[in-house]
Amino acid sequence: MQPENAVADTDAEPLTNPPETGPYVLRSLLEDVPLSADGDRNDIEITCVEFLDHNLYVGTSASELLHFVQIPPDPEDAAGQPSYILASRLLPAYHEPATTARPGIQQILLLAKVNKACILCNWTVTFYSLPELSPVFGTTQIRPCNWIGGIDLNIDLRSRGQNEKNSPMTVLVSLNKKMRVIRIGEDAKPVRVIDFSGSTISVRRESFACVANTRSYALLDVDRLLKIPLFPISSLDDSQPGSIGGRVEDISGNGAGGISRSSSSAQTGHITGASDDRGHGRSTSLGAFMSSASRRHSQHGAGGDHSGRETPEGLFREASPAPTTSPSRKAPRDPSPNANKALPTPPNESSSVAPVPSVNTPTPVFLKPHIASPTPQEFLLVTGTGLHDPGVGMFVNLEGDVTRPTVEFDVYPDELVVDGRGVGVDPTPTTIDDDEEGFVIASMAREYQGSYRRGMEIQRWDLNPGEGEMEKFWLEVPLSDERTEAETSRIGLRSVIDTGEISFAEIVQKLRLKRFRPFATRSMDASTLSLFSVDSRTATSLERVSGERELFESGESLPKRWEVLRNEEEQQFAERFGHTRTRVVAWSGKDIWWMVRNPLALRLDAALAHLVGDEALNKLTFQSLDRRKVVELINSLRGREAKTETEFMSLGYIRQRAGFMNFLSLLGPTTNEPSESDYLIPLLRNEIVEGNSGIWVYGGVKDIADKFIAHGMLESSQSDSAPGEGILQFLRRFLAAWRKKKGFGSIANENEVFRSVDASLLIVLLQLDSVPRPRPTKGNTIRAELYELVDHGVDCFERAVSLLESRRRLYVLSRLYQSRKMAGEVLRTWRRILESDGDEGGEFPNGEQRVRDYLTKIRNSALVQEYGVWLAARNPKLGVQIFAEDKGQVSFSPAQVVQILRDGAPGAVKDYLEYLVFNKNHAEYINELIAYYLDIVIARLETSEASRSTLAQTYMSYRALRPPKPTYRQFITDNAIDEEWWHSRLRLLQLLGGTQGTGSEYDVAAIRERIAPYTQDLVPEVIILDGRQSHHEEALRLLTHGLGDYDTAINYCLLGGSSIYHPVSGTLTRGSLPSREQQAKLFGSLLSEFLLIEDISNRVEQTSSLLERFGGWFEIGYVLSIIPDTWSIELVSGFLVSALRRIMRERHETNIAKALSGVENLKVTAGLVGVVTKAGPTVEA
Repeated sequence: MQPENAVADTDAEPLTNPPETGPYVLRSLLEDVPLSADGDRNDIEITCVEFLDHNLYVGTSASELLHFVQIPPDPEDAAGQPSYILASRLLPAYHEPATTARPGIQQILLLAKVNKACILCNWTVTFYSLPELSPVFGTTQIRPCNWIGGIDLNIDLRSRGQNEKNSPMTVLVSLNKKMRVIRIGEDAKPVRVIDFSGSTISVRRESFACVANTRSYALLDVDRLLKIPLFPISSLDDSQPGSIGGRVEDISGNGAGGISRSSSSAQTGHITGASDDRGHGRSTSLGAFMSSASRRHSQHGAGGDHSGRETPEGLFREASPAPTTSPSRKAPRDPSPNANKALPTPPNESSSVAPVPSVNTPTPVFLKPHIASPTPQEFLLVTGTGLHDPGVGMFVNLEGDVTRPTVEFDVYPDELVVDGRGVGVDPTPTTIDDDEEGFVIASMAREYQGSYRRGMEIQRWDLNPGEGEMEKFWLEVPLSDERTEAETSRIGLRSVIDTGEISFAEIVQKLRLKRFRPFATRSMDASTLSLFSVDSRTATSLERVSGERELFESGESLPKRWEVLRNEEEQQFAERFGHTRTRVVAWSGKDIWWMVRNPLALRLDAALAHLVGDEALNKLTFQSLDRRKVVELINSLRGREAKTETEFMSLGYIRQRAGFMNFLSLLGPTTNEPSESDYLIPLLRNEIVEGNSGIWVYGGVKDIADKFIAHGMLESSQSDSAPGEGILQFLRRFLAAWRKKKGFGSIANENEVFRSVDASLLIVLLQLDSVPRPRPTKGNTIRAELYELVDHGVDCFERAVSLLESRRRLYVLSRLYQSRKMAGEVLRTWRRILESDGDEGGEFPNGEQRVRDYLTKIRNSALVQEYGVWLAARNPKLGVQIFAEDKGQVSFSPAQVVQILRDGAPGAVKDYLEYLVFNKNHAEYINELIAYYLDIVIARLETSEASRSTLAQTYMSYRALRPPKPTYRQFITDNAIDEEWWHSRLRLLQLLGGTQGTGSEYDVAAIRERIAPYTQDLVPEVIILDGRQSHHEEALRLLTHGLGDYDTAINYCLLGGSSIYHPVSGTLTRGSLPSREQQAKLFGSLLSEFLLIEDISNRVEQTSSLLERFGGWFEIGYVLSIIPDTWSIELVSGFLVSALRRIMRERHETNIAKALSGVENLKVTAGLVGVVTKAGPTVEA
């Protein structure tokens, strides 16, 4: 993805003053340099610049060297910039060349370690002392010289030589025929000669130098005098021999040329590249001449030749054009003189253009070689096809092998520097202070609408394809009143030895904290703050704010002038972020600039301004803001770790400013501190809690907020009407994200901030939850967030209570109390919901059950008793469960509970007694429970004739049923009426006929006396009581004739009258059953009652069934005596057959018993006879 101001097309209309969104910006170093001593010449240009120890050296095309001394700014002015005064104007000595071409000052080489300067002027090198530029070494000169340099970049070039007098520096001097290695200290001494002709540039790392002549590049070992040819500068140059391919050559020639006196003759020679080779594919390793000692730097970090680089702004990539085949093609003219001079012409060299080749042969173009060393192990070399064709940068290591992917230049560069040590490259002592990101900066002239515009193309060199966005940025020099775009001179670039300090005042103003007072000009008596002109909710809010303000003002007072002192501290703190350093300079015309890394805050701020537009930004109309791109910008910062304090502050500032602008675009007609956003929303404005020191935010964010408020854009929203759902959703996410920062040590005024955040978020969620939805969504996420907010507790507890009370959200309020473990308030709130009109949110279904569950979990016995009684009074069955719960945190004895319920909830006593009797088998409460049941049933019968008729109807209906039929107890249970008295009667029957204890456990006589008036209505009860009093004949009579429950009558005889209306299910033991004689007696009475049944068919059926099923309990004679003579023998045939069989069986059993007894008698007699015989006779004296 390309940045917004990236150059994507050469025909695109460029911006005159584009936003400074690129990685570099230009800051003035020196303006309107006095290039002409008399001021009467306008054709003089700056040719080279160097900076060292507050001294600026400027070389001109007029062969003058200007020396400026830096004057520090006023210490009181934090944003002040240094100024420069002209200390001297030097005209270096040079040998008159044979031609008229005089390029002027070609090179300034400063040797700080030995306090010497080497000046190359018109192909003559002279020597001077630093910093005053006094001539040294007498009249020693080097001529004719194409280049001087090749200083070892692995040493610190800024170190001075006061303590290193015996450490001279080694430099390379390029002559026409040879290269010389000289050592400069107290004097200049030649060291060796290198057989490499026509060199025009050299960059050295220890003993390895990358050099170039007019045609090709080569790698030299200056100590062992070996050379490996690399590749040609122009890929169209076919004039090189085909011997290039990694062959190591000996360059230890002894040719003439070198250090000479001024009286000696000048050595001339045509600059050629005949000794160099051409080619890209070498078959052998190019490290053949590398000694093991030369690899001691191994893979050190990036240490450049102090050239600058940072991510560029304007970027376009176009394919390299095919080599030109037209013989008439000419290189376009550079708008400025000497602009496209690839290298200086020696005195005897003709500067004419090469002859026109044949039609089918591409025209060779002499391109200026460019060499840079971004890391201690690499060189960057540039090749191309033409001056205005694209160029390619190739990286080779000290062995000559290609190490990285190439970099592309839209146009072959005029100048080139690198800056930064590079990502992933280990730092060295000379690059430890350099920025990590590595950039390559190239000045060039690009075609635009038929003309050429000059600028600088910036791109990364340390990113491989796929590791990052390979962006290119375009940077142009500022336009002045006297210079238009077409008149821009050639732009020079140089990585100077020393660093310059630049101060960004705008950074200080944007990153420093300022106090935010959005409505400081409003009077407290204004209508917007009047408690009498707003509704109750706003009045409550304002009253709270007023009370908090009074609380803060009455608290610990701040020292006098605290705000002034705070502003000074913030200013001093932020000033650290505004200082940066650079060593890259650019010049054009009469102006020189520092090319400095664009601070992250300014760069991203400019990108935001570009998204809005200057006019919209000035008018604060953010509707045109592309929010999607703003979000993309913010997301691009997500996960980015700050490496410096300045970057940390910048990232925080940009996130706030971008979010705030995005938020303002939503408001129509974030972000930052939540207090700022809240101030812009009338619904939340009164939720801001300020500490005694106020609210402090970034100055850049405060400016927008102040302007927005000052323009009166909020006046149309002064009502308390809620904003749209979109804005509310935005605020919800924003405030929720801020809540996650609780506990962060970086949050200033944490107490006030999060009180504001919690109150605002609560209002937003309440407002969203109140918005009617066309279709209910599955799972109310808003309500879930609301619950989560109050469940985890809020810092603005009192305010939250007020808000929830005012909006009648009582259930949410109860959850808030629960978060504080305020059980009493929770229960009090729930009681309000259940006793009043309820909750606005309708969030308390099954409220009584919730109360019951909650009471079993708390440990406060007083609350359990109070609200347990209250709930028992409302819902007895549910309320008594609180006191009956075995797993509850609070327990009461049954006697206590009964007394508590009698006093507070009498209606629940019965339910609790049922629990004690039926669940806990507490027999001592049976009489009391029976009394409750009797009261209910008798009261119903006394007051309701319909109830008595209902009972009578059940008797009639049951008697009318034909056998087989259920028992009467089962019948009335299956046909129960959903009324309390009916269920109480069923329980009464269960207690009266149950097995909880003996009959003495309840007062039978008293109960019989109470139901005496209703014996016709309460037949089963009378039967049970008769059985308890052993009135069995009466009980059987009622069972047979009153109810017609024949099965129960039979069961009565078998059980002896006990538990006939209680489920047996194994509850009776054999010991509790009556004897067979008692059972026989009861069956005899039952037989008599059966014979009295009015319905003859029913009488015969029941009597026959009784005799057949239980004939063993009857005497045959007795049965035959009471059976009517009119009955057929067949009706009792079953009984008779079984009786006769029983008689015969008994007779046979008797005979067998007699026989067995006789046998046993004989056996005993025989045994006696045997014993007597064995003993024999005895004689008694």
